[in-house]
Amino acid sequence: MSREQEIYKVTLVGSAGNMALLAFKFIAAIIGHSSAMMADAIHSLSDFITDIVVLAFVRLSAKPQDKSHDYGHGKFETFATFIIGIALVIVSIGIMVAAVQKVVLWAGGAELQAPGKLALWAALVSIVVKEVLFRYTAVRGKALNSQAMIANAWHHRSDALSSIAAATGIGGAIVLGSRWTVLDPVASIFVGLMLVKVAYELLKQSVDELTESSLPEDTEQEIATIISSFPDITEPHNLRTRRIGNRIAIEAHIRMDGNLPLREAHDRATAIEKKLKERFGPTTHINIHMEPIK
Repeated sequence: MSREQEIYKVTLVGSAGNMALLAFKFIAAIIGHSSAMMADAIHSLSDFITDIVVLAFVRLSAKPQDKSHDYGHGKFETFATFIIGIALVIVSIGIMVAAVQKVVLWAGGAELQAPGKLALWAALVSIVVKEVLFRYTAVRGKALNSQAMIANAWHHRSDALSSIAAATGIGGAIVLGSRWTVLDPVASIFVGLMLVKVAYELLKQSVDELTESSLPEDTEQEIATIISSFPDITEPHNLRTRRIGNRIAIEAHIRMDGNLPLREAHDRATAIEKKLKERFGPTTHINIHMEPIK
């Protein structure tokens, strides 16, 4: 099974789980009169939408390089991650605004409707299902080196965490009585704040890549160490790195004996490329510029 097919399979499993939870949560929110569960249901809806985004963009990112995309289409996957982050921001703001409005009404003396037990059961079921989906998607995403899948896995985890907050708020409102029904919308605010944190991390990662941010310093140091490990290769410099979707690009200048025959110099550069690809993956883009030792 190809990488693209594996990503599709894992994402479809998540989509099926999201569809089932989505229907259950909306029904439970309406019947159970729970704003926290409605917020959780909207979160699941965003999960389902981002599954569709991943399916659409992974197909594009898997396309090989062509005349108009010399480095391939890997950044379509990064763009998918960016869209997931934006979706989370929009959802979290909507959740918090609605929750704050209810808290203000409660503070003004209004009596909020107590949530029902069905909403609590929906939250508990969601915690279990979404945690299972998170672990499954994260493991496969790391194995396939797919940023979009890993982002989607954390979307599953954030949904599980939001369900914990919802269950706490709903359970507290049920157990403590009518005066504490405000715990239901308060839980919605916590759900929104958790989503903001996840959205920030996803957006930072995708924006860094889209703006050609370098790889972490320790990774660049490892690259320099690998290059320097070859005999008669000195002073690796002008090292430039970046990510292109699920692969990386490395450009570096090296110095070697200027009297070496061209074929021998070429073979040494090829050996360096091979060693870097063994470490960072066979699709790593590598450009080695050779200079004579002065």
